[in-house]
Amino acid sequence: MVKLNKIYTRTGDDGTTGLVDGSRVSKADARMAAIGDVDEANCALGVARATLGHHAFGGMLAHIQNDLFDLGADLATPAGIEGALRITPGQVAWLEERIDHINSALAPLTSFVLPAGAPGAPELHLARAVTRRAERAAVAARAGAQPLAYLNRLSDLLFVAARAVNQSEAGDVLWIPGASR
Repeated sequence: MVKLNKIYTRTGDDGTTGLVDGSRVSKADARMAAIGDVDEANCALGVARATLGHHAFGGMLAHIQNDLFDLGADLATPAGIEGALRITPGQVAWLEERIDHINSALAPLTSFVLPAGAPGAPELHLARAVTRRAERAAVAARAGAQPLAYLNRLSDLLFVAARAVNQSEAGDVLWIPGASR
């Protein structure tokens, strides 16, 4: 387990940060950008959870938030470290199962969906957009196949979850091409 007695260490004052193996990299390193974007996605999920309250998706989102810490650990661990905490195919499959289950209850799309609607839906869309940024950062950091697959599926899951939240209210908020002309 992690034990933090002191929050500041001053070791990062020179613009570097430590990885799991003890090595240090620049805080501007692509790996650190990916870790930061995953952290931001996790925060956005926390906002969505708080907005949704006791919604049925609360347990699923809590599970994902824990997985995102696993993903951060994966990204913070250089390749070749024995026994490292890594994202697994099972974690990706778990997301796929949820996507299929939620999507099976949704009507087919007839237009692109705007990130709006019932409370919780826009927050899920924001978490989806931040997750997409985290995915791009993970690609730039040359993350492994499983972290990339996890982020890709997570954004899909957040999209269908937002649609499901809206379906329980007034439905999707659809894009109307040229409506503002």
